[in-house]
Amino acid sequence: MVSNKTSSFIDHLTELRKRLVIIVIAVLIGMGVAWNLSGTILSFIERPLTGQTYLTEIKKKVYLKIKERAPALYSHFKLDEEIAAPPKKHLLNYSAPMEPFFIQCKISMLAGFILVLPVVFHQLWQFIAPGLTRKERHMVVPFVSAASLTFCVGALFFLIVIWPVIISFSLSYETQGLQSWLNVSAYTNFCMRLILIFGLLFELPILTLILSRFGLVSYQLLAPKRKYALLLSSIVAAFHADLITMFVIMIPMYLMYEISIWTALVFGKKKAVFPVTMPA
Repeated sequence: MVSNKTSSFIDHLTELRKRLVIIVIAVLIGMGVAWNLSGTILSFIERPLTGQTYLTEIKKKVYLKIKERAPALYSHFKLDEEIAAPPKKHLLNYSAPMEPFFIQCKISMLAGFILVLPVVFHQLWQFIAPGLTRKERHMVVPFVSAASLTFCVGALFFLIVIWPVIISFSLSYETQGLQSWLNVSAYTNFCMRLILIFGLLFELPILTLILSRFGLVSYQLLAPKRKYALLLSSIVAAFHADLITMFVIMIPMYLMYEISIWTALVFGKKKAVFPVTMPA
């Protein structure tokens, strides 16, 4: 005879499988919708390779300020040649016959996943809903809307602000004897991985908001853990090879934790359900 605990566990697995199937179907539909947009998305990802980014505009403005304030310094370092130099365009390369097709599949899948984020977060909410009160279940619309929006904000923040910095830093190593030969798979895989990381990073305050409203975490619990959050951010960032990428992952990751702390202070319950006594 099957025990109640075993039956309950099987029911949870069945419910989880149901939610995952719906998510997979939704992502496949989103992938089909985004298929024709994959070329436009790839062009946007390639934009830093053209040399025309907000960084070049900032550099020009800085150089012109130097020319205005310190013309001798401007002439000594020949900054006028840098301003007048045309941007160097870099092209992506592929070495396998079907490589562009698989890249199109990956880009479409990621774009499709982002398109159906409301469905994904709704299914996650439906999975945990049986353990919530009736009042808490009514938070489904704010949760789905906020979670979808913050993920998109994190992804766009990375693509618009961080991605040009990473690529400009990488291309700065080019010399007469050292030229870049960027592979389309390595380039897009690296970019898509970071899009997911930044999207998930921006979900941290939303997760903290929900947990703090349920009384599972509090400001008093999170605030003393800042040093551990900084250490964890450094460890996660250390998995990336170059120094600039490490910093652009570590800093936003820790900032999201800091925002989460203040989110718990403002929106959380006065006392956590599971109070934790911090050692002196």
